[in-house]
Amino acid sequence: MAAGRNFPFPYSTVRNVSSPQDTENGRKILFGHAPASSILDLPTDENVRDYLLEAEGKKRRQPTQVHRAMMETLKNDPTRFSVLNGGVVIVCRDYDTDEKSRVLKLESPSIINGSQTQGVLRGFLRQRGESLSDEIYVTFELIVTHDDDLIADTSIARNFQNDVMTVSIVGRLGQLDELEQALQRAYPGKKLRKSETKVARTLSLKEDYVLTEKLIQVLIALTPAELWYKSGEEGRPNKVYTYSGKEKCLKEFQRVVRMAKNPEDPEHEKYAELYQFYLDVAAEALELYESWKQHEDWRGTRLRAIIRDGRDIVDVPDGIIFPILAALSAFATKTSTGWTIRPPARLNDADLIAAAKSAYQDLANSNPTTMGKSKACYAQLYQIAEIYKRLA
Repeated sequence: MAAGRNFPFPYSTVRNVSSPQDTENGRKILFGHAPASSILDLPTDENVRDYLLEAEGKKRRQPTQVHRAMMETLKNDPTRFSVLNGGVVIVCRDYDTDEKSRVLKLESPSIINGSQTQGVLRGFLRQRGESLSDEIYVTFELIVTHDDDLIADTSIARNFQNDVMTVSIVGRLGQLDELEQALQRAYPGKKLRKSETKVARTLSLKEDYVLTEKLIQVLIALTPAELWYKSGEEGRPNKVYTYSGKEKCLKEFQRVVRMAKNPEDPEHEKYAELYQFYLDVAAEALELYESWKQHEDWRGTRLRAIIRDGRDIVDVPDGIIFPILAALSAFATKTSTGWTIRPPARLNDADLIAAAKSAYQDLANSNPTTMGKSKACYAQLYQIAEIYKRLA
């Protein structure tokens, strides 16, 4: 059932436990118990994570220990479920109470914590019959507020103990929206993965969803020295972590967005320019990554780590690609229409591939993982890019 006005929510008991601060700020907090069937169709659109075993289009994960424990209680002692289970937290904009029928009518409700409980109950009742839901009760907390920022913050806070992926938090805060819009100006059908349950396995023009973490890793690798935000690394930034540090890169992106949006911050202008760089080159970053992953000039290199289909290059490991991307940051240029990556005409892709092959064999012992984490490999390729830049 879609979220909307007067969503029926049958309950067994309910109590208003609003504090004076809640009342002063125009919100209410209710606690109670409800039959399990009451939560089965509640929306979860305000939640930073959905039920992991029912993620659309996603390979089913194995049940966690928590899932198994819930199912065990439901099977063997359902009368204890409301005591052993943490229940659900629901937000809504307003509500009415039909005390005679014991039904709350919720306006625009959403579960913000407890999607796992909802999912397990759905699975159990599909197996055993929904009529059993009358014997199973769930505790609920209902937060009634029109404050969208409070809803977002509460959703994040209530889920933080469950190890919510950073991409869900960043997405829920709207910090990926402008990056997605920038990408869609070049590729109208593309969407960023803004939740851990959205499917995106690779950074590819062929996919509907773009792997957000990978795109941000590429953007940071492409960041020019003049926009680098870490003190002491302005001349030749150390970007080794961009290869494998997807969570670190995503958190750094979140910080950049936050600083760019805060005019009161003393470093606002610097971060605003860096953020604009990300937006300007988002589509170009995706194109560069994909083109280097399947560049035809890799054909004659005979590197065993490359995946081939006959003569076609299918995939070059990221450990080889990221030092190249970091080297290309030397050619980031600000034009009248925005930032772009503009290598000089005299730089032949084959020359850069030959340099990457040399670093791969001589410095990384022909191991792509070693190359992706080798500061020496990054430095060697960046030095070559700097030479071409000076000659341009």
